[in-house]
Amino acid sequence: MDDGLDLRCCGHYGERNGCWKFQDYEASTLGREREKELRQSDGIGNLSTFDWNILTMDHNMRTAGWNVTATQKSFTGDLHYLSTGYDRMSFDNRVKLTLEVIQYIYYPILAIVGVPVNIVTIVILAQGKCGLSKCVTSYLAAMATADILVIIFDLILRQIPIVYFERFLFLMVFRVCNIHAVLLYAVTDCSVWFTVAFTFDRFVVICCQKMKPKYCNEKTAAVVLGIVTVLSCFKNIFWYFLLTARYWLLNYPWFCFVTFSVKYSLSWAIIEFIHNIITPAFPFVLIMLLNILTIRHILISSASRRRLQHRRNGESSRDPEMESRRKSIILLFVISGNFILLWTVFMVYSVWNRMQYLGHNSMYLPQYVQEMGFMLQLLSCCTNTAIYAITQTKFREQFKNIVKYPFSPLYKFIKCVEHYPARQINPIS
Repeated sequence: MDDGLDLRCCGHYGERNGCWKFQDYEASTLGREREKELRQSDGIGNLSTFDWNILTMDHNMRTAGWNVTATQKSFTGDLHYLSTGYDRMSFDNRVKLTLEVIQYIYYPILAIVGVPVNIVTIVILAQGKCGLSKCVTSYLAAMATADILVIIFDLILRQIPIVYFERFLFLMVFRVCNIHAVLLYAVTDCSVWFTVAFTFDRFVVICCQKMKPKYCNEKTAAVVLGIVTVLSCFKNIFWYFLLTARYWLLNYPWFCFVTFSVKYSLSWAIIEFIHNIITPAFPFVLIMLLNILTIRHILISSASRRRLQHRRNGESSRDPEMESRRKSIILLFVISGNFILLWTVFMVYSVWNRMQYLGHNSMYLPQYVQEMGFMLQLLSCCTNTAIYAITQTKFREQFKNIVKYPFSPLYKFIKCVEHYPARQINPIS
């Protein structure tokens, strides 16, 4: 058993009572590994009575651990312990338990808001009344679709069952966790790389005028989005073989069970490390590089246009071209900045966590950093609609119309009643 990992999660209830789950899983896995070794060394395939007793004890420990976990884990229990034992906890445990209490409310609200908001965004963009080109509309609609899928596969089907662990024990019966992982990481890659594709499209529009007619059109956008989707699916097939089919309901570090041979395998670690580099580390670099080049081009071209306009008019006047370009740049930078800001914590922890399993402990990151990373990353799936509403006037108007639409019959009825003259009834003389 890896004491460095087990003992560290044995605070209050452990890693969401994961101290029980993690240790019991390690014990049962050690038993299975021991059983395998004995079977390989014994030609008949028999186990000694002592070894069978060890395996039985491990199984019993694991069963007892699940029972304790199921009875103790609750929102009121965590909140009570946080309020009564706050002074006795270390800073790391305080922050981690506080985040866990917040997640009980944060994740359901995020799911309730995120899905309809992104659906409304797709509907508005599909109407084509936002003053955006078809190319831009295609990218933004694809990003909203990917965000919905991330909310479903990551937030609703992974994080919420982990938070409300005792209510989702039935998931242990379904042996589809590795398939779930493939779909989850595929849609996550799509969400990230759609943002990169949109950023590159805006870079071409602003900085590469000769490429603009050929690249920045609806057909090219559809091809790019299709290629990104296919590559994302193929890239994440390895999760099917890395993880097992059984749910663990714990982010420590994966939400599926894994074997020792995978957890501490150098070859699998290299594959997963490459996965973290491709998404989201490499997109970070690309987005920042494209934005720097775009800013540089805008500053140079804007200075040139101002000088030319000053020579022609003798005084500064309103430039419609620059106004249009400014709105486009604001939308691009806000989307890119939002992505970088909300994904940074998750990216750093993912890379560090994999290096730690290989024995590289050059720095220490507490477990609550991972929880913060998940919370911020999932928040990024719900913020683009707010960004469009803030930066795009026509989108904001369409959004208001859709929100008002269910209440419009009631509003018309009230107006009709207010303007309808009251019937005067003359008293009988």
